[in-house]
Amino acid sequence: MDNRINEIRRKISVVRAGMPALEREVRLQVSQDLDCTDAALKLLAMRRELALLVTEWRAAGGNEPLPTLQERLKGKAAHARE
Repeated sequence: MDNRINEIRRKISVVRAGMPALEREVRLQVSQDLDCTDAALKLLAMRRELALLVTEWRAAGGNEPLPTLQERLKGKAAHARE
């Protein structure tokens, strides 16, 4: 079961890693008054996938608290300084 939980966590990390670039793309397109439909739909699909993965992870027995966005950003900032 631990392997399944770890595999789901890996998938969650992959999805999360791709989201900031897509969010930046949406913001850039909006700021330039461009159509951001495609990028926004991809981002929504990623969020939907993330929600499904978290549900699957919890059902498989994952119970440790997942980091919040602020905690993740603080962790990345700490690693960048090292």
